[in-house]
Amino acid sequence: MFSEIITIGDEILIGQIVDTNSAFIASELNKIGVSVYQISSVQDDKMHILQALKEAESRADIIIITGGLGPTKDDITKHTLCEYFKDTLVENKEVLAHVEGIFKKHITTPISDVNRMQAWVPSKAKVLHNEYGTAPGMWIGDKGKVVISLPGVPFEMKNLIKTQVIPRIIEEFRRPFIFHKTIVTYGMGESAIAEKIEPLETNLPSFIKLAYLPSLGSVRLRLSAKGLDRETLFLQMNDEVERLKSLLGDLVYGEEGDESIEEVVAQLLKKRKMTLGTAESFTGGKIAEQITALPGASAYFKGSVVSYATQTKIEVLKVPETIIDKCSVVSAEVAAAMAENLKTLLKTDFAIATTGNAGPSKGDSDADIGTVFIAVASPKGVVVEKYMMGSHRERIVQKSVNKAFEMLQKEILKF
Repeated sequence: MFSEIITIGDEILIGQIVDTNSAFIASELNKIGVSVYQISSVQDDKMHILQALKEAESRADIIIITGGLGPTKDDITKHTLCEYFKDTLVENKEVLAHVEGIFKKHITTPISDVNRMQAWVPSKAKVLHNEYGTAPGMWIGDKGKVVISLPGVPFEMKNLIKTQVIPRIIEEFRRPFIFHKTIVTYGMGESAIAEKIEPLETNLPSFIKLAYLPSLGSVRLRLSAKGLDRETLFLQMNDEVERLKSLLGDLVYGEEGDESIEEVVAQLLKKRKMTLGTAESFTGGKIAEQITALPGASAYFKGSVVSYATQTKIEVLKVPETIIDKCSVVSAEVAAAMAENLKTLLKTDFAIATTGNAGPSKGDSDADIGTVFIAVASPKGVVVEKYMMGSHRERIVQKSVNKAFEMLQKEILKF
């Protein structure tokens, strides 16, 4: 079973906003066995939308549209759907009452006729109640296929997908099962890994696909199985995962679910009731930023010192000047001192420290650009690793952040 996603809005096409809606919808559809065949972004233009609908219907069973449902004149999705399905707009009393209720409770300006027009929907549409906004979702079935139109506001769209669209798709469509397993590797490039696992890839069953997902500092290998026999898929997938692991050996770091590595670290810390702090130099607080983006981080994260300048390392983190003079500010010794002293300062169980040269100039150190030292202090002591992260500043920083979380995870698992 295939679906297509169409996002409507000139703001996407001119780069004013990033289309995050499609990624969310695709992820939710995948969970219930619906494969996304294509994602398209089109202008707020009737002919463009009509053409996109026609092409999508020729390929997919489920077409989901987001955007173009506001009260302004450039929001033309409802009118275009009427033309596509040879339909007319009718007033929906429940939607009208909902819109009037929102204005009465939450909006100080009086409701206008333009706002009341939100209650006009194609007569063939089943209305999907949008509890967070005035633009209703719409479900229009025709010839065994369905077109679903949703508002483009992300939090409104996400609620409609989770509470109404996905349950209705499950009820009305027979879907295949889809399983994914992702193996995370470190220490070898994509082409070298491909050569190493070539025997497995050549002999995969037709219903299992392998994808390479290289990222900063690692390569993820995703196996995807799709079919109607759930038990066969599950057993065959597990067999192929074990074969893949045996071919890769020590390169395998673990398996990846829907969680990021910082989410995994957070769960480990909470489970062990242990705490963390960070002492960051060239990473500029990005490790702390990714941690504090998670809800409930205050349960295990005590704080961070962004010691960007050498003097801050000396004055705040109490790194001895003698070590800096002898070893350089970009060194294993300084990274270790930063981590250990931060752990003492914040009274944490773990501390991460980063020092390095991300360029474009060498700054206070003679270390080559891309030279990075990462330290993790724990109740058992401190471990420090040196990495050469290339020459691109942004990549150096993000690769180092990822590597810091990797190192931290390994240390936490020792307890």
